[in-house]
Formats: sequence, structure tokens, C-alpha cells
Amino acid sequence: MTQHHTFFNLPTERKPVAQPVDLRNLFHRLNNQLGIILANAELLQAKAVDDTTRARAGQVVTSVLEAMTTVRDIRGRLHDEGDEA
Repeated sequence: MTQHHTFFNLPTERKPVAQPVDLRNLFHRLNNQLGIILANAELLQAKAVDDTTRARAGQVVTSVLEAMTTVRDIRGRLHDEGDEA
């Protein structure tokens, strides 16, 4: 397995994806991770002491919601392609 480093320079392992079942699992994990980011961004937004910080946290919330929608769209397309095969 190949070692990769994230934005925060934390080592991660990337496993090869071979089957659609693996993709579903990956999208599920991604959605869970986005949910955690969303909860933290909402918390930052609620506790922000100034408008600039509140606005930036709001931008993160909006971006995460868009990313979650994209994950849902990709999962739907993969599901549709599986039905056609």
C-alpha cells in the first residue's frame, strides 16, 4: 500500500478499490466525514464572536452541504449504472 500525506501532513494509507461494494463503503465513509466537518463548522458558526468568522464558518457549512449533495449524486449514478449492467 502507498503512503500518502494529507493537508495536515498526517500519514494515511490508500487502499486500491476493486469492486463497487468498496466504492459504496468509501462513499459512506466520505459522507460520515463530511457530516463531522459540517457539525464542527456549524458549531464554529454558532460560537463565532465576530461577523467575519461567522461568515467564513457559514461558507464552510455551505461547501460541505454541496459536497454531500455531490456524493449523493455520484452514488446515485453508480447505482443507476449497476442497474443497466
